[in-house]
Amino acid sequence: MKLVLIGLFSGIISGMGIGGGVILIPSLVLFQDVSQITAQGINLFVFIPVSIIALITHKKEGNLESKKNKWIIIGGIIGAVIGAIIANWIEEDKLRTYFGIFLLFIGIYELFKKK
Repeated sequence: MKLVLIGLFSGIISGMGIGGGVILIPSLVLFQDVSQITAQGINLFVFIPVSIIALITHKKEGNLESKKNKWIIIGGIIGAVIGAIIANWIEEDKLRTYFGIFLLFIGIYELFKKK
């Protein structure tokens, strides 16, 4: 049941365009005793169907700018390859720490950004 709830909350956040990994990765590590690198791999695997559904929904609503999409996709693919290689080189404890710091900075940014 925990996994279903984790998936549900992760999917809701993903559908909103925030990124379900913010919920999925820490939840798997803290509540399911999954290693950090495995949780990140699971997140990437879950991301595919969730992002397809979110993409279809946002396309129907007219929320996509086609001119920018191509360059973001190209950069994202290159970044994903580089990130996966780096993640496999980093020790798990350090990877968990870096991910936590990243989430902390994102949270602080969201608190103080101007609307």
